[in-house]
Amino acid sequence: MKQQEILEQFEDCPVVAAIKDEQGLKQCLESEIGIVFVLYGDICNIGDIVERLKKGGKTVLVHIDLIGGLSSREVAVDFLKNTTEADGVISTKPGIIKQARELGLFAVMRFFVIDSIAFESIRRQTESVHPDMIEVLPGVMPKIIAKICTHSRTPVIAGGLIADKEDIVAALSAGAVSISTTNQKVWFM
Repeated sequence: MKQQEILEQFEDCPVVAAIKDEQGLKQCLESEIGIVFVLYGDICNIGDIVERLKKGGKTVLVHIDLIGGLSSREVAVDFLKNTTEADGVISTKPGIIKQARELGLFAVMRFFVIDSIAFESIRRQTESVHPDMIEVLPGVMPKIIAKICTHSRTPVIAGGLIADKEDIVAALSAGAVSISTTNQKVWFM
């Protein structure tokens, strides 16, 4: 799937299922959600996890930093590309994002906004690495999301602590293109 098609899918279906275990995978397959962030697994089972989601018609992005047995080096992206059908990766590491883009995988760079220094880091890294999207955590800070969206050309995903429709509306109204959540109740809203 091409980058532009995935971006359009985020815009069309603003709730992303983030799965952290087998139970979440099963629930996700029963939902109408089209995009899934895989936040668990290891080198032995990540291929199977991705295959099951792809058979379920999902677009799959793997948070490569959370996959057991993979290093935080660019070769981990090569491994994922060569051994799975993943559409893209999520990472906090610039080298991983660059490698994913070079290999034609959709790349989401994740940022934890814990203080004002994070704003400069987001600006600097998005300008040098050019991810397809950035994910900002926690996602329940509409003022902060609005500020990031105003200063970034890169589309924003709000993730973390999204618990209800009010959180979704606030994040989207602040300028986020979509939200990601492990909260399964939100998947079915």
